[in-house]
Amino acid sequence: MTVDLDHLRGWIGRREEAVDVVAAGPLQGLSATLDRDDAEPRPGDAVPPGGHWLYFLPRTRASELAADGHAERGGFLPPVPLPRRMWAGGRLEFLKPLRVGDRIRRISEVSDVTVKEGRSGPLVFVRVRHEISGPDGPALIEDHDIVYRGEENPPARPRPAPGEAVWRRTVRPDPVMLFRYSALIFNAHRIHYDHRYVTDVEGYPGLVVHGPLIATLLLDLCRRERPQATVKVFDYRALGPLFDDAAFTVAGEPAPDGASARVWAEDAEGALAMTATAAFSP
Repeated sequence: MTVDLDHLRGWIGRREEAVDVVAAGPLQGLSATLDRDDAEPRPGDAVPPGGHWLYFLPRTRASELAADGHAERGGFLPPVPLPRRMWAGGRLEFLKPLRVGDRIRRISEVSDVTVKEGRSGPLVFVRVRHEISGPDGPALIEDHDIVYRGEENPPARPRPAPGEAVWRRTVRPDPVMLFRYSALIFNAHRIHYDHRYVTDVEGYPGLVVHGPLIATLLLDLCRRERPQATVKVFDYRALGPLFDDAAFTVAGEPAPDGASARVWAEDAEGALAMTATAAFSP
């Protein structure tokens, strides 16, 4: 399939704004989905890292959804003519905490569109920068990378996970976990909840674990292992899919000085699914 990069790069600089209020309910739902025993969020409590994905949710009308559950192409994101769309990674910089009860604003901008040649076809990468502000000014900067690929473009060859980990937690995904997270972020993409669709149409072996859920689980691992630390920067890359047919592991290795940690998710065969670096405040 031919990709007209010049046309797609015409979307660079396109912006949109959204406003929301940091409600406690979504945070309670996320805590339950992560199997945490957190106290009930109260006004003024800080949102945990990754919690911002629970807000500014898309409200695409049912009549405007494509067959895969995504919004029809065009609009804010460029109309990439490739059928498979996935999270490729991103970078989060936490400037100030978002707090329960805050009225928050997000300004999003398409910052780059590039094409790379995959093993059997083109890959289109779209980067979107989000700047989220609260009552005290800028709170979070996120660079989000989205990758589009063709139906015949196979995933990258598996990379083995590090052999040793100081932190390690087993996660057993199932349709309930994936359904609950889809509901929390109002994600209608059928690969996360429709088993017949994901196996018969897209050819995956099972339901696909959401990219932001894997990233959230890695951030949650940092919270569990370093409960007094504050994550300031989180840089992550998706390397392979995870499915609901097997348990996977989130693991990590803190730096000797404690200022950062390397964290990753690996599948049941020990292949890397996501790798990340978390930097903590002094």
